[in-house]
Amino acid sequence: MANPWRGEVTLVIDGEPHVLRLTLGALAELEAGLGADTLVDLVARFEGSACSSRDVLALIVAGLRGGGWRGTAADLLAAEIEGGPLMAARVAAELLARAFVPVGEA
Repeated sequence: MANPWRGEVTLVIDGEPHVLRLTLGALAELEAGLGADTLVDLVARFEGSACSSRDVLALIVAGLRGGGWRGTAADLLAAEIEGGPLMAARVAAELLARAFVPVGEA
C-alpha cells in the first residue's frame, strides 16, 4: 500500500499493485530520459494539461524504478494498466505533485 507521506502512489499493472515513488535517483533518471527538458518544464506541462504520452510513460517508469521495480519502459508497452491511459496520466500527475509537496502536507 502506498504511503502518501513518502510521496508514494499505487498503480495496478497486469493485475498487480505497484508502489511508485520519485526518489532522487528516479528523478535523475527521469531528467536523463526526457533529454533537454527540465522537471520544471514537465510540471508546467502537467499543470497546463499539455503533457504527452511520453511524459506520462517517463514518469511512470521513474516512479516504478523509485519503488524498486527493475523493468524498463519497453516492459510497459504491452502491459495492462488498470484504468487505462487516463489512470496512468492521473497517477503520473499525482506522483509528480507528491514529489514536491513539503512533508506533512500530503
